[in-house]
Amino acid sequence: MKYGFSERVKFLKSSAVRDILKVINEGNIISFAGGLPEESLFPVKGVDEAFHKAITTSSKTLQYGETEGVPALKNALAEQMRKKGIDRDPGNILITSGSQQAIDLFSRVMFNKGDIILTENPTYLAALQVFESYETKVVAVDSDEEGMVISDLEDKITKLKPKCIYVVPTYSNPTGKVWSLERRKKLLALAEKYHVVIFEDDPYGELKFDTDVAPPSIASLDQNELVLYTSTFSKTVVPAMRIGWIVGPHQIIRIMAQAKQATDLHTNSISQHALVHLLEDFDLDAHIQLIRETYYERMIVMKELLDSVKIEGLSYIEPKGGMFFWVTLPEYINTTKLLNEAVKAGVAYVPGAPFYVSNPEQNTMRLNFTNSKPELIQTGMERLVHILESTQMNV
Repeated sequence: MKYGFSERVKFLKSSAVRDILKVINEGNIISFAGGLPEESLFPVKGVDEAFHKAITTSSKTLQYGETEGVPALKNALAEQMRKKGIDRDPGNILITSGSQQAIDLFSRVMFNKGDIILTENPTYLAALQVFESYETKVVAVDSDEEGMVISDLEDKITKLKPKCIYVVPTYSNPTGKVWSLERRKKLLALAEKYHVVIFEDDPYGELKFDTDVAPPSIASLDQNELVLYTSTFSKTVVPAMRIGWIVGPHQIIRIMAQAKQATDLHTNSISQHALVHLLEDFDLDAHIQLIRETYYERMIVMKELLDSVKIEGLSYIEPKGGMFFWVTLPEYINTTKLLNEAVKAGVAYVPGAPFYVSNPEQNTMRLNFTNSKPELIQTGMERLVHILESTQMNV
């Protein structure tokens, strides 16, 4: 039967990362592909106790809830953000089913067909999927190790009149980059000058290896309600709870809440109530510190193996936090074509090309270091190094 799908379906694309995960899950492969947290660090006991307490202390836990989110959780989030310098009213917080839903709801209420979004190149793959599904035009801004190049940003703002600037300025996915404070301030100044909304995506901000590294969030610098800030508990508690949030200008959040009513009525109430109890009874700060220490150890193991590669022209951004290495190889290495050979050898990564808005660099790759224990990183990287060096020999 021929089905009459909407025109918008043609803008939907499968995630390169998800497609790779399907393949590698079928075999005995060491994967550096997914952006997965470490399961052994999940606070199972704390989560178990929090859910038990949530279910047994109030019948409201099992009832329909407010679209905007459980008030107690919004109050707790407002307090957490104040500690980061983001002073916002709980009424301007929307609880979402992961921060991915925040991106989607924002896109639904803000973008018309053909609207311009400025972002870095490369940038978060799943955000590009969302933007493209709403028939927007995503335009890359030149960037360097400190963030967007301000001259190019202003030039594109004045010429293209963008609806939004999307940024992941802290331990970004895929590059692991951290924007400098100066670039954050200049971005905000341009947004104020030209009245452009900034969408700051911050899923990795807590995963810092040096407490002195990360500058304040762009949202904490915002005095004119130009920044929407989204984050998630997927990287610091457990992904399966699917709890994210977004805070921003009241008018935008209000319309996003209405859009959410048409999507799922409200985010999982049991998870929200359980998270309230977890934040009250569990030492989340100590837990996050354990995550940081573990991930730092694993990052160092991967770094040492990358340093051992005998290929001229290999470079990488050393992560100061987050979950990823971004590796650039000599131009003769096409990481998309090389992936099948790597999988046959028992190791997987994500080719860099899908993360690009335009002009994809085929000689790049993203490596996740958080989901494999050090000994597996050692073995997996030895396999990958062998593949890369063999490629060089065959040129």
